[in-house]
Amino acid sequence: MSSQVQIATRKGLFQLDRNSDGWKIRRHDFPGENVSMVLHDSRDDTTYAALNHGHFGVKLHRSSDRGENWEECAVPVYPEGAQKAPDPFTENAEPKPASLSEIWSLEPGGADQPNRLWCGTIPGGLFRSDDRGSSWQLVDSLWDLPERLKWFGGGKDDPGIHSICVHPENSQNVAVAISCGGVWVTDDDGVSWTCKTDGLRAEYMPPDLAHDPNIQDAHRMVQSPTQPDHFWIQHHNGVFKTTDGAESWQEVTGIQPSVFGFAVAVHPQRPETAWFAPGVKDECRIPVDGRFVIARTTDGGATSEMLSNGLPGEHSYDIVYRHALDIDETGDCLAVGSTTGNYWITEDGGDSWQTISTSLPPIHCVRFVKS
Repeated sequence: MSSQVQIATRKGLFQLDRNSDGWKIRRHDFPGENVSMVLHDSRDDTTYAALNHGHFGVKLHRSSDRGENWEECAVPVYPEGAQKAPDPFTENAEPKPASLSEIWSLEPGGADQPNRLWCGTIPGGLFRSDDRGSSWQLVDSLWDLPERLKWFGGGKDDPGIHSICVHPENSQNVAVAISCGGVWVTDDDGVSWTCKTDGLRAEYMPPDLAHDPNIQDAHRMVQSPTQPDHFWIQHHNGVFKTTDGAESWQEVTGIQPSVFGFAVAVHPQRPETAWFAPGVKDECRIPVDGRFVIARTTDGGATSEMLSNGLPGEHSYDIVYRHALDIDETGDCLAVGSTTGNYWITEDGGDSWQTISTSLPPIHCVRFVKS
């Protein structure tokens, strides 16, 4: 079972350690700074933290000693002349210069790519580094797709890549999910891309556009590490899964009390088992009936349980962002953090939850440090 977890928040990066006394906050780095993303790369024990300084831009830091010392490294830079797509909902809108506004996802490459990192950004560019973040290159093959001109922001001003899934057995195969831009897969390390949205639907669009592949708002996508043809998507208007490597998606209707949410986690050994953080869609974005629960399915979404032991049963206003639900390598330990700074851990798959803190800053991302 994992013994360390990192939490990226609006006011810094926290590290929690597990010992005989339970889970305790051990470190607080970048106090007061908006840490949008964190990644611990188990291949070389390096930690990366992305900071969003607003008017002063985005910074990326790395540590080779689990936070004892940090060094600033390069951030992705859009090349001169790169342009964002015109706003599809504004008549006669003109394209604008593209610049980095947020690092929304960070993932390591495959075991055969020891220095490779992938970075998803807002406004929709995918970058890769082959020197552990010392330099970055825009993946032009994805950025230059004519379909990108149809992407738009889902809750953000611009589209963004929030999910990057590297095939555990074939590092040339990478899948990305975009709000709003669907799911794109490469089988040749980013030389070419194919849109894989068959079966997804967007009920927020007119009926004739509901199945348009380029406007699907996949809030979060995760891949089974042991059966990598299995993916789950928490979509804006439902839950979807695939068992054939994203060739086709099936809508799942058994998640209770709501199929709306942002986060999803999949069991590392049992791909039919997944967890969700349901909420009320669009209108107010709070837990259903003010009761915070985690939903768990063990049968591929046909049915689900509402897990609430140790979680707020009333007057809860917690929503879980895309990256604020994580699972460790055993499948027993999950961590979840909320927009109101509440943070819980379970060590029995969600049957019971421990409140670790009720006073953290708003939580963007939770990640176990995995071996």
